[in-house]
Amino acid sequence: MRNLCAFAPLRFIQKMNAKSQLQNAIDAALHGVDFSGVAPETLQVAKATNPQFGDYQWNGALPLAKALKMKPRDIAADVLGRLDVSDIAEMPEIAGAGFLNFRIKTSWLENALNEAQNDARLGVESARETGKFVVDFSSPNVAKPMHVGHIRSTIIGDAIVRLLRFKGHQVVTDNHIGDWGTAFGKIIVGWKSDLDEKNLASDPIGEMERLYKLINERAKSDASVEDLARSETALLQSGDEENLKIWERVRDLSQEQFDRIYALLGIEFDVALGESFYNPRLPALVDELLAEGVARESEGAVAIFSDGKAEPKDDPFLINRDGQWTDFPAIIRKRDGAATYATTDLATLEHRLKEWAPDEVIYVVDARQQGHFRQVFAAFKRWKPEEEMRFSHVSFGTILGDDGKPLKTRSGENVKLQELLDEAQSRALAIVTEKNSAYDDQTAQNIARAVGIGAVKYADLSQNRATDYLFSWDKMLATQGNAAPYLQIAYTRVRSIFRKAQSEGIEMENAPIHLIEPSEIALGKQISRFSEAIDAALVDYRPNALCDYLYELAGSFAAFYRDCPVTQAGAEVRNSRLALCALTARVLQTGLGLLGIETLEQM
Repeated sequence: MRNLCAFAPLRFIQKMNAKSQLQNAIDAALHGVDFSGVAPETLQVAKATNPQFGDYQWNGALPLAKALKMKPRDIAADVLGRLDVSDIAEMPEIAGAGFLNFRIKTSWLENALNEAQNDARLGVESARETGKFVVDFSSPNVAKPMHVGHIRSTIIGDAIVRLLRFKGHQVVTDNHIGDWGTAFGKIIVGWKSDLDEKNLASDPIGEMERLYKLINERAKSDASVEDLARSETALLQSGDEENLKIWERVRDLSQEQFDRIYALLGIEFDVALGESFYNPRLPALVDELLAEGVARESEGAVAIFSDGKAEPKDDPFLINRDGQWTDFPAIIRKRDGAATYATTDLATLEHRLKEWAPDEVIYVVDARQQGHFRQVFAAFKRWKPEEEMRFSHVSFGTILGDDGKPLKTRSGENVKLQELLDEAQSRALAIVTEKNSAYDDQTAQNIARAVGIGAVKYADLSQNRATDYLFSWDKMLATQGNAAPYLQIAYTRVRSIFRKAQSEGIEMENAPIHLIEPSEIALGKQISRFSEAIDAALVDYRPNALCDYLYELAGSFAAFYRDCPVTQAGAEVRNSRLALCALTARVLQTGLGLLGIETLEQM
């Protein structure tokens, strides 16, 4: 048979968890193999789909077989003959058509766990090559209440930031607030004619929303009202003192609302640069794009068209209509001279490049904006082709109500985020007081806040972000199943073991972990996969990978708790199991913290 070493080398980054060590060994065994045309992801070690067959498996022989014109089992046998995993796994087995199955040695696992319990990072290595990221998420509009549509961007964005920072990356968080545009003209008209100062003092966002709706309705039947709104917008944008003062007041009142909600969610931003910050740059930016040939005038507007260099299906400036590819330009100046979101986003990218020089800019924005960001990213590359800054649009689906449609109130309006978070805490408080009426009011309120807010976050993060999901209070507040309260309870259950041990006069020792029983070993293996879960969550920015891991960890601990006495065991076994419990608690707490979810000592 053909020798696999007769081909060109491939380099891989080394990491130290079990999966990565096995991958390193596979890579060494494949050194010299030319597998051009084979997708690299098909050659990766993966967690075994069925523990009956082992802990990890490698299925690379199948895709290699076609490329190398060899039988998969022959490839697997050849790889196995040059594979050295004796320090981490038992002798691998060839199964089926050519799979390699690996079973982790208990001795390696014990060493890994003992290293993790003495490591502040629980055995999770920082990224070998760290980078700088700008993460753009949340992005509410001033003069409007934050609503259910802001949940996913805010929560997913915050989790991505926490994960990146935990891996050692430098991250700038930028809340790109909508604080400019034609809507302000209508608010200013209403402010001058119909403002209720008493309402403004008691409910500023509600009053501003009322003014906008009032003037918007009038404009539908009276064209002069629309003209007046345009005039007020023009005055604002030209620097009119009175309108600027109204605008600043609107912005400040709105920021107070944002700050309350972000404080409740435990989210902070490094900067919050609104659209207004970039407005002075827009006229010159359009002129520059015209001068450089990136944009051109068309029917009184200025737009960016296809340059013909990409395949039509990959060209964001083309669209297929009735089987024909036709122009789909990005307008950057309208016929009336107004800028667009695309213009502002290009100016925003330029500022971020100059101010922070990031390796990557991440936009956490819903999937409906996919076409917009494809155009903005492509336009920026044409404008500044020498820059290597990367872009990612982390898109997400919609939150649905019981009717399968986007979640709304009974009157058909967007659900206000503050009201939703208040209801989450109220429902959690009812559960807390039902289960333990002995708590004083403050303790019960604190638990309800952590449980309610955590439930909302986890319900979102545990979903595949690309899909829609059905909003369900019962599911998100469940104390069983894949929900935040279940994981929070799992943490408090672990901590209760130490309270019990202390009450029995058992001294806590920093004992080494020894694994004997199957449930102990299974729990240890799950703990050891923590770093794998974090890495998986950062692949394409999908925090649900970490949620899945934590849910499995809680299940593994439940089985261990059922099968393995802790405080009742002999001293050596007891101390080992206490150490295993402590490590479980730390991983649960750290993992939930990376999702922005609080843990509690008691619930």
